[in-house]
Amino acid sequence: MIDENLLWLLSSYRTSEISGALFFGQLARRLKPGAIQMDMTAHFADEAQHARYWTDCIAELGAQPLKLDASYQDKYLAAAGLPANLMEILAITQVFEKRVIRQYASHVSVPGLLPEIARTFDRILQDEKWHVRWVGDALQSLAADYGADEIARTLDRYREADEAVYRATLEEHQQRLAALDWTRR
Repeated sequence: MIDENLLWLLSSYRTSEISGALFFGQLARRLKPGAIQMDMTAHFADEAQHARYWTDCIAELGAQPLKLDASYQDKYLAAAGLPANLMEILAITQVFEKRVIRQYASHVSVPGLLPEIARTFDRILQDEKWHVRWVGDALQSLAADYGADEIARTLDRYREADEAVYRATLEEHQQRLAALDWTRR
């Protein structure tokens, strides 16, 4: 059985992936046909698969995922407000996906990382890199509609919100993360 703090962290990753899958699935269903809809569909399928990878990883470690009520993304609305259009959804997604890559890459470097967890990160990080690429391309394709300056301002606004959410999350879960030697990464 794994440490309760590690189980909580892996379960929080799983919960976040589930939230992403549900959000992107609903969005993909509502988007008009085209390149963005197709990529959004692949993105939501990836997120659902990532949740499964975390579920499988936790099971391999002899545990069951914890039921967590809130995900990291849930805190974005309070910090940044509800996105008003597709460009804003893609901008917040871009910022969030880059945070995920930094977070996961940081965890991969933890000494003594269990091989089951390392394999799960490796599988997921490949998809996350594609997520950043396709969303960046989609944002560029919307520059004619929204303007490059407006997209840049929106990205900046969401980066600020992301920093606030990340700091608050670290503070909220400091004991758990410190027990994992996480806060020094």
